[in-house]
This record gives sequence, structure tokens and C-alpha cells, in this order.
Amino acid sequence: MTPPRTDRGRLLLVLAVAAAVTGFTATVPLLRDWFDLRVYYGAVNTWVHHGGRLYDYLVPGTTYGFTYPPFAAVAMSPMALVGLHTAIALALVLNLAALALIAHLLTEGAWRRHGWYGCALGACGLALFEPLRDTFSFGQVNLLLLALVLVDARLLCTGRDRWAGVGIGVAAAIKLTPAVFIALLLLARRRRAAAVATAVTCAATGLAALVAPRASRFYWTEALWDTSRVGRLDYVSNQSLQGILARLGDTDRAVWAAAVLLVLGVWALRARRALTAGDWPAAFALTGLTACLVSPITWVHHLVWLLPAFAVLVRAGHRRVAGALYAVLCTSVVWLWFHDASGIDGFLGSNTYAWITLGLLLWLPVGQLPSADALLPRSTRATAPAPSTAAPRVAPASSHPGPPSGATTAAAGTALGCDRGLTTSPSSDPTGAARPAASNPQSSSSRASS
Repeated sequence: MTPPRTDRGRLLLVLAVAAAVTGFTATVPLLRDWFDLRVYYGAVNTWVHHGGRLYDYLVPGTTYGFTYPPFAAVAMSPMALVGLHTAIALALVLNLAALALIAHLLTEGAWRRHGWYGCALGACGLALFEPLRDTFSFGQVNLLLLALVLVDARLLCTGRDRWAGVGIGVAAAIKLTPAVFIALLLLARRRRAAAVATAVTCAATGLAALVAPRASRFYWTEALWDTSRVGRLDYVSNQSLQGILARLGDTDRAVWAAAVLLVLGVWALRARRALTAGDWPAAFALTGLTACLVSPITWVHHLVWLLPAFAVLVRAGHRRVAGALYAVLCTSVVWLWFHDASGIDGFLGSNTYAWITLGLLLWLPVGQLPSADALLPRSTRATAPAPSTAAPRVAPASSHPGPPSGATTAAAGTALGCDRGLTTSPSSDPTGAARPAASNPQSSSSRASS
């Protein structure tokens, strides 16, 4: 299909695509009614204004309460100064700003070359991505954490590493999963950045302990170890190694621990290869994939950590692979096995997103810089003269325009702008995820939470 060449044709195409995306998101996906944000708001509001205990609050009519470390509540405490609707609006603005920053960092500003037309199509593509849809409609914090981590990646890439580690440290204090990036810094022998990240995490946790000593004591001694507070391990939205095993009926922690150690071993080998090649974007992408796999619970909205991996795929010239995998993550396909994940089809289908995450961990290209030919549009490649023998064989992506296609194509720039080596100094009624399995669980069209 030949793309439109006039502004009028492009506008009509954008309007048609936007209408299709709107129709899809209004009918196919689950809409979450800001459920997680209402958990945050209710817990913080009760804690600040009514002297309640932070981890005792439950959304009325549900079994869901606050599950993050106490510092997250301290960071969210300004919500207690505003109403719920204002908090929802602020969450939307913050998530949109974080997404814009993430897109800028992953594409190294390449989105500017595509103008309003490419940006509009890219926004439509992002709106289809199920982890993003869930993050926005739950009112989740995933994008903010990813942005903090990617800012650190950019600082490390460009050699401006005086403050590197602060973003990772703050993210790890809000939610434990990003702490795996501290291990990446140690693997990369960036000891100063690792120390900064660890110090920031400890300082933030200590601050929370001073502000909320009872809540801190309860979280670190009881709540942290009680996975039932978060949700059922076998719930179809849990796309981690633990989720796969739970849907198989295997609850043996030793089996899960062995699987985690195996994945961590693969990550260490592949991340080290990326680090040796000076490929920070791939190292950070591999670490995000690993975090999703080894976490006991990885809800679908946590899979925004896959976005850096898609940027790496596109940068390496694997646009069709990136597009195909991205499309699968737009379909909400795992919910087809909401009621019954038994059998071969249930094993394969209900874990679709986990298989994609695992496949990316195993086969994500590392150490591959984008070639000039790979980044030029096909028509340009067909007519461009052969390069001279003196011409460099590998050129930065930022020096070549790319085709203004969808969200993943916009990542054709060198992800995070890295060209430096690494190792010389990365509804109110939830779906029942926390409830005992029932013989006839609720429909997948019901409002959902993680």
C-alpha cells in the first residue's frame, strides 16, 4: 500500500486509523476504571487524614489494598491534598509526560523527523499496546519508573554519569523490581553508579521509616512476603515464570527458584556480551525483560518494560519481527484463556506474553549498530549510489531519515543515543486476581485490576 503523499490524504489516513483505534479500545480491551490509582488514593488519604494504618486500607467491597514499599506512599502523599478526580487528571498528565520522555530517549529524538503525520500514527500504535493501555486505565506508575531508569541509561551512555544511579535508586525505592538494574551496574563495573543507586534506595527507605515507622516495620517483616496481598499467582494476567508454573499447578518454590536462577544466568551472559560490545540499550533492554520474568508477579501492565527491547529490534533492522511481536501484545490474546488455561492450547496461549518476553531475552540482537542501508527507506535504497570505499560502513541512525510508520518504526534511531563503551569505568470491582479460584470465574469483560 502506497502511503498518501498529500497533507489531506495523510490527515484522512490519521483520522481513519484513530477511529479504528478508538473503536478497538472501546470494545475489545478491558477498561480498568483507574482502579490502582483509587487504591493509592484511598490508602494515602486514609493514612494522612484519618490516622489509618497504610496497609490496612482496602478499596470498599474488594480485598485490594496498598502493596508498594512505604516510600511509595510518601512519594504519593501529595494526592491527599487534592480530590480523586484531580488525582486522576494529574496521573494522566504524568503518564503522558513520562511516555513522551521514554519515546524521546528510545528513539534519540528521531520522532522529530517524521513530523505530525508520523507522530500521529506512532501515537495510535502506542495506544494499541496493551501494557500501555492498562498502565493508563489502571492509573499505574510503570511509565514513571521506566522513565527514571532510562534517564540513568542515557547519562551512562553519554558519559554524564555524575548523577547516574539516582533514577534507578528512586525507582527501586518505589517498587522493588527496578532494583535488578543495580545488578546491571555492578555487572558493567560501574561501581560508582551502583553505589549511588543503592545509597538513594536506602536513603529513601530510611526516610519512609522515619515518616511511617509502623508501616515500614509491617511492610518489611510481613507484607513483602505475602504474595496473596497482590493477587493470585495463576491469574492469567501474571506473565512471569511464577505465573507459568502456577497455571501448570506447580507451586513448588524450589522449581520456581531454579527457573529464576537459570534466567538470571542467561541474562548475565547476554548482558555481559552487550556490555562488552558497548551496547547500553541492549543491556538495559535485557535487564527489563529479566525483571519481568523473575518477579513473582508480572501483570500485563508491567510489560511496558518490553518497550526498550522493541527499540533495540528496530535499531538492529528487525522491523518485521518487532512489528509482529508488538502486534501480538496489542491483541489482549491471553484473556481468551481467562476461564480455563488447561491443556496444550492453554499452556501456550495463556502464557503468550511470557513466551515473547523469554524469546526476546534469548534472541534480542546485541552489539549491532544500525547500518545506513537498514535505516533508509526502500525507495531510497533502490536508487542511491553505491558508497565509496572510503565511506564508513556503519553510521549513526540519527543521520538518516526513516519511514514515518507506526510506534515501533519510530525507534529507528540509535536507542538512547549510545555510542560509548560500557566496561571502562545500566471499575471498582477487580477481576478477582487476589481471590480464591472459583469454578466459574467472572467474565473477562469485567473490570480488572492488578
